[in-house]
Amino acid sequence: MEKTGIVVVSHVREIAEGIQRLIQEVAADVDVQVVGGVNTHEVGTSFDTALATINNSSADNILAFYDLGSAKMNLEMAIEMSDKTVKIYDVPVVEGAYTAAALLQTGVDLENIEEQLREIQIVK
Repeated sequence: MEKTGIVVVSHVREIAEGIQRLIQEVAADVDVQVVGGVNTHEVGTSFDTALATINNSSADNILAFYDLGSAKMNLEMAIEMSDKTVKIYDVPVVEGAYTAAALLQTGVDLENIEEQLREIQIVK
């Protein structure tokens, strides 16, 4: 059975790490990989760190969450270069990643997780 994990890409390291810390409270068994900033001091995202974060996951299937548009763009480019199955969700990053991780922890299937995420989807 393929393992499903979470990837979060944020423009700020502390935001990404905070989301990971929050998720670990309810989903300690879910592989959650996060990246924030372009280094420890600068705000931004990069293709290289998004790809490395995806590839560092022990999961074969990844549910990806992001905070702002360029993070999504870097995730989209990274997906093209990775062998993993990755789906990006246009939902609030904290609520979306937390919801998905908590549901994965309890064994909920992907179809039902996506149903829950649709309820909080950001529609432009």
